[in-house]
Amino acid sequence: MENVSSIWSIFTYALVIGIVLAGMMGLSAITGTRRSGRAMGRSMSMPFESGIIPTGSAHLRLPVQYYLVAMFFVIFDVETAILLTWATVVTEVGWIGYGAALAFIVFLAISLAYLWRAGALDWGPQVHPRRVMDTRKDLAS
Repeated sequence: MENVSSIWSIFTYALVIGIVLAGMMGLSAITGTRRSGRAMGRSMSMPFESGIIPTGSAHLRLPVQYYLVAMFFVIFDVETAILLTWATVVTEVGWIGYGAALAFIVFLAISLAYLWRAGALDWGPQVHPRRVMDTRKDLAS
């Protein structure tokens, strides 16, 4: 059974967090700027651009490669975090821990090689072999 004082400390922590959140939401609702109709003005309906007049649309379509690189960064950043935590206890875990870390590194190296071979890391324009062959046929005739 849990110690009653630890349960009360968790309850007190949750209560304090709830009060802080309610206070922040309440203060922002009280002190926030509200305008409607003509008083709203043109500048209040524009996206915030740090006082600079926006040029163009704020809705950009980013290429898929941007998101792929972001996901790869997160994956390999997590790998680094796991290996750094493993490095702090390397002397205590012995050869079993070394084997587990080595298997982890090999698994990630295989996944990186797969991504590389699949072309997920290619940023440039891709030339499809079929199109190249079609243009050669067109030039021959």
